[in-house]
Amino acid sequence: MASTVHHVFCNLTPLKSSTKTAGARSRLGVNSVRCCQATATTTESPRVTVVKNGNDSLEICRVLNGMWQTSGGWGRIDRDGAVEAMIRYADAGLSTFDMADHYGPAEDLYGIFINRVRRERPPEYLEKVRGLTKWVPPPVKMTSSYVKENINTSRRRMDVASLDMLQFHWWDYSNPGYIDALKHLTDLKEEGKIKTVALTNFDTERLHIILENGVPVVSNQVQHSIVDMRPQRKMAELCNLTGVKLITYGTVMGGLLSEKFLDTNLAIPFAGPPLNTPSLQKYKRMIDAWGGWSLFQVLLQTLKQIASKHGVSIPTVAVKYVLDQPAVAGSMVGVRLGLAEHVKDTNAVFSLVLDKEDTNSIEEVSKKGKDLLKVIGDCGDEYRRA
Repeated sequence: MASTVHHVFCNLTPLKSSTKTAGARSRLGVNSVRCCQATATTTESPRVTVVKNGNDSLEICRVLNGMWQTSGGWGRIDRDGAVEAMIRYADAGLSTFDMADHYGPAEDLYGIFINRVRRERPPEYLEKVRGLTKWVPPPVKMTSSYVKENINTSRRRMDVASLDMLQFHWWDYSNPGYIDALKHLTDLKEEGKIKTVALTNFDTERLHIILENGVPVVSNQVQHSIVDMRPQRKMAELCNLTGVKLITYGTVMGGLLSEKFLDTNLAIPFAGPPLNTPSLQKYKRMIDAWGGWSLFQVLLQTLKQIASKHGVSIPTVAVKYVLDQPAVAGSMVGVRLGLAEHVKDTNAVFSLVLDKEDTNSIEEVSKKGKDLLKVIGDCGDEYRRA
């Protein structure tokens, strides 16, 4: 989940280790949950993968169009221009869109877009388009009627009979209502109103609990970049055991992992590009927690050398590196619909092959930073309420 109602990053207290987590790992096995399965990229195309749990499956593009930037703070979104941009992305083969109930008009834009597709494109084109959304409720009592009402709202806004994927987030782990919500979501899936149930920003311990309660989640969307390798510390181990896949956001750190910020000094006022979006401000704080701007410049220089070697851009290398990590099914790249486009850079991800020299160079710099699992905690802990 690229955004939440609260943008918090002030509490950097690490998550305490728990014997409950270790016990859950020992209990969790192929016979204790309906284990998920997910294909690697298909032999037909490196663009797509299938996330799967039992009879539930969904084919998605491995690079997803993240629509957080419609939520405000990135410039005024023109409805018609935004929908035209969505058509261009889909025409270019980038046909999976990620949004949320609280991303401003994102779900409404998707509804207009999908109707354009129905009218103007052939049925086989429509079959490739995916709309993934999220539900981020307050931690109130999760009744069946309350859950159904909120899911029906997203279905109406997106103008679909069944949501391709509903990714669920929960703020307060001290309130076990998230299990009730997920069971109601599973019931709605059985009714055909949701195709696949997934999570966003859940930590490893809670993912254990959810799977042991028999909830058939196919993926967990988490923050993951060359700077933020937390998902590979604990989460990937559980995902590899169960088949749950990761969908990542923050992979290009709101644009910080790009040529634009190479050889810049933000300590000098007005000397570098402004940090004028919520994403840039958020991920700059992540860089500060990891190792600071000087070390980040070393990383950018390393990525630039690799990018030049392959004839691509820094963001393309950054996305490909994360896509190559264990358990990662897809990575998000934010789209500023109607304001800026990066179709060429994104499509270059699918043909890029990073060799051992490339990955060793990246990891040499990445490991010089602090262990963010110790600084921040597990996946999603930066969003937890104090």
